[in-house]
Formats: sequence, C-alpha cells, structure tokens
Amino acid sequence: MSSSDRTTDHKTIRAWVEARKGRPSVIRTKGEGGLLRIDFGEKEESFEEIEWDEFFQIFDENKLEFLYQEETKDGEMSRFAKFVERS
Repeated sequence: MSSSDRTTDHKTIRAWVEARKGRPSVIRTKGEGGLLRIDFGEKEESFEEIEWDEFFQIFDENKLEFLYQEETKDGEMSRFAKFVERS
C-alpha cells in the first residue's frame, strides 16, 4: 500500500518536484497570485511557468500544504501531489 505525506518545507517540495522533472507553475486568476500547479512533461497551455520565489510566496500567502506521494504501490516513483489547506 502506498502512503502520502504532507509538508510546508520549501526545500522538500522543490527537491520532490525537481526529482520528477516538474516545473513550478500557476494558472492566473483575477487579482494577484493564482492556482499553483506542477507542470510535468510537455508544457500545459494554461500553465504559466514561474520562479520558485513566486511559487513559494503564493504557497505561503494562501497557507497551503503540499500533499505528496514518494512511490506508487508498485514501488515506482510517484508524481501524485496536490495543494491542500494547512491543518
């Protein structure tokens, strides 16, 4: 069975994303900031790639936590992740 972890640690999040060749991105919304996303593989048209500083600024301002999985139940590297409200 695979399990997931939660973190707010910037170094942990960045290392997880970069190990999977992901890029910090945002979907712009009205006003400032936007919806954070991790873009894997080919660039998604609606995603705007951003610098890590801006990514973590939005992350912290919205009091988010990173929910992620290291491995799938088969032991493969997982790309499962989402942003949730801090508990």
